[in-house]
Amino acid sequence: MPWTNQTSIIKFLLLGFGNPKEIQILLFVVFLVIYIVTLAGNLLIVALVVADQQLHTPMYFFLGNLSFLETCYTSVTAPRLLAGFLAEDRTISFSDCITQLFFFGALACIECFLLAVMAYDRYLAICNPLNYNVIMNLRVCLQLVSASWVTGFSANALVVGMVHQLSFCGPNEINNFFCDMEELLKLSCTKSLLVEMIVLVSCSLVSLAPFLFIVVSYILILLAILRIASSAGRQKAFSTCASHLLVVSLYYGTIIIMYVMPSAEWSPALHKAPSLMYTVNTPMFNPIIYSLRNKEVKEALRKVVSKLVPFTRHRTY
Repeated sequence: MPWTNQTSIIKFLLLGFGNPKEIQILLFVVFLVIYIVTLAGNLLIVALVVADQQLHTPMYFFLGNLSFLETCYTSVTAPRLLAGFLAEDRTISFSDCITQLFFFGALACIECFLLAVMAYDRYLAICNPLNYNVIMNLRVCLQLVSASWVTGFSANALVVGMVHQLSFCGPNEINNFFCDMEELLKLSCTKSLLVEMIVLVSCSLVSLAPFLFIVVSYILILLAILRIASSAGRQKAFSTCASHLLVVSLYYGTIIIMYVMPSAEWSPALHKAPSLMYTVNTPMFNPIIYSLRNKEVKEALRKVVSKLVPFTRHRTY
């Protein structure tokens, strides 16, 4: 796409959290630890899914993709956030801002679609178990994941393309720690109702449609679980969905707080808290949620540890 944006702004200033000098180093260390834990946890999930034959199933194939996505997702914003705690210059060039906006929005869209795909996988496993292996074969899994990635990047390319049609002549302060679409629209000198409507409709479709699909899937799953005669069977069926349901609640809960609930009376610092939650903290929680509640993942991790630490092979529990 040709660069059509005509603007006098060549840099934006990311205000971040204000970062009082007294606690800059402390905040840097805290978020650096969070970032390292996020990368380590998600990459560990990916490695376990690839290495362990018992995890070569559709559910873990999607989980591995989600963990890889979370690794990319947090890496779009976290390095810039960390740099802001140490550097005096917190500016970001216009091109870097648009690039960050593109990848951040695309990966957020892909996560919405992947969570919907994982809900569909759980629906088939519980509501149609006899045909599950036939329907959810490797070819279908690859198609669903590929469609999620292609659709996410394509949809966000349209949204970011609209930003190219806007002009920015000042001010240039972004009241966040990353380039957020909402903040850029506020700073634009070009108040185009068409552009704002296209951005609103596109963002709503790629987030709301998967969310509604997930809700409907879990309603059908709940009805199927209630029809199971034994309490042990109901508990087992629900446990296969619990981790995914918790991740969905955490992810969409922060998005609803950020973009749906009225924020006119919020302080600027409080308004950034949900952004921090779904861009930095949520990717860290996901591997923890799946590893703590999943026997197969814990067993795969135990095998890896036993291979790396030989004396644990003969340890009795």
